[in-house]
This record gives sequence, C-alpha cells and structure tokens, in this order.
Amino acid sequence: MIDPLSQVIGLLHPRAVFTKGISGAGRWGVRYADFGHPSFAIVIEGSCRLAVDGQKELVLEAGDFVLLPTTPGFTMSGFEPVTPQFIDPLLASAETGEVRHGRQDGPPDVRLLGGYFLFGNEDASLLVSLLPEQVHIRGMERLSVWVGLLIEEAAAAHSGRELVLSRLVEIVLVEALRCAQTPDAPAGLLRGLGDARLAQAIRKMHADPARPWTMAELAAQAALSRSAFFDRFTRNVGMPPMEYLLSWRMALAKDLLRRQEADIADVAERVGYGSASTFSTAFSRHVGQPPGRYARSAGHAQPA
Repeated sequence: MIDPLSQVIGLLHPRAVFTKGISGAGRWGVRYADFGHPSFAIVIEGSCRLAVDGQKELVLEAGDFVLLPTTPGFTMSGFEPVTPQFIDPLLASAETGEVRHGRQDGPPDVRLLGGYFLFGNEDASLLVSLLPEQVHIRGMERLSVWVGLLIEEAAAAHSGRELVLSRLVEIVLVEALRCAQTPDAPAGLLRGLGDARLAQAIRKMHADPARPWTMAELAAQAALSRSAFFDRFTRNVGMPPMEYLLSWRMALAKDLLRRQEADIADVAERVGYGSASTFSTAFSRHVGQPPGRYARSAGHAQPA
C-alpha cells in the first residue's frame, strides 16, 4: 500500500544530523530566534517549559519528544520568572559539547538531547507546509529508542555514518509524524490521513499521480458526494483536492528533474500530462520557470 507520509519524507531527503546536550538549573531562560531548519529534542530527566511562537506553551517532562519541522522562534526556561537570554541559533548550532543554562554548579533541573538536521531538497517549503509546525509526543518508548540510536550514530565516526544517519532521520520523522496523524491535528497532510475517508483518496492520488483524476472519481474513493468531499478535504488538508494533486505532481516533477534521470516528455507522462508542452506550461506557471531551465539550475546546484 502506498504511504503518502513516507513519500513526502523521502522527497525531503533529510540529512546531516547535528546533536548536543542541553541542561538548565535554577533561574534560567533562553530565547532562540527563527532558525528555519528542522530540529528536535528529547528530555532525558527533569522538566522545563517550552513556548514556540504561535503555539501553545508546553511543559516538557522526562521522555517527551518535540519536533519542529521549521523551528520558528521559541523560548525555553525553568519555572521561575526570568528575562530570557537571547541566543542566535546560527551561532549556537556551531557549538559542540553540552550547553548549561542558569546555575553552573550542582545537578541540573533538566537535561535534554537536542539536535537539528537539513533537508537535501532545496524546494522543501511546499512539502514542509503539509506538516504540523510543532509535534509533541509523550510516552512513546519505541520513538525514544530510534532517537537514541540517531544520537549515538551522530556522535560516532563509523564507516557508512552518513547513510545510517539519513535513514535514521527518516525513521524518526515518520515515527513522530504518524503519532500526530489524528483527526484533531492542525490542517495538513497528517490531519487528512487521520480521516479514514480522505486518507483513501490521498493514497490513491499518491499511488497513481499520472491518472487523469476528476473530482467525482476522488470523491467516490472517499465514499462522499463531490461537495462534501471538497469541503471536507479543504478543511482538513488546508487546500482543495485538485490543488493538492497539482502540488504533489509538481513536487514529483521537481524531484525527477533534479535527479536528471528522465527527459521532460517522460517526466510529463509520469505526472499526468499528455504532452511535454502542456506540462511545460503548467510547470512554468506553478514554479516560475520552464522545466528545462529548472533541471539545469538544479543540476548545477547538486553537490559534487
């Protein structure tokens, strides 16, 4: 069975993991500016507060896992009133070793392992927009095991380290995000997949993007009328069904063009266009440049 979430994570190409220890004691608080890269943290012991911009404040406890796919600005602190210290995340990301906030001596009130990674796909914004801005998971031992392996591998220098890290990041992302795949999740792919009827239509779109889907056919897959399907899909996924289908086709087309494993006519056929010219027109309108130029520029941007 096609798994849309795994496909989205696969197209993001997560890589390059960086981790470090974080602890706090006494009266402490830090304010991080917008970082932009995906980040995560797992609480080893103790507790603290986390307030991510635009999200409900959380009290983090031992065993909690937090994932921020775009890492907007946030404040982390103990439980005593404090004016948080500003930290530039770009400078902080270059530091190694454990970072201690607040009182420097004695046992910490909280210990965390935090990290961030990069998406190899430079056009990740569309795909990331389908994910929630904040994922908070409590009491998932299976996820903690995967995160532990990820952190252990990141700290080592074993042969094949980069390949293992990229696979572990993908696993951690899928594990964390499918825990958030519920009907009450924020509008996006996870909320859509949390709706059994919408999930059926989404899986069909992902399984056969080249098929000339109509609204009636997709509604039938969800066992809903066209109007009910349109309203339900738009409300839960955050965009109309045909717009989602177009966006997914263009994401696939970008990936194929970036990898330069198919010519434009073949790419057009794979993503549901009857001719290269029709595809080129749609791609140019959606992306802002013709597919040939996009493929050339993406090819030059690939690391050697």
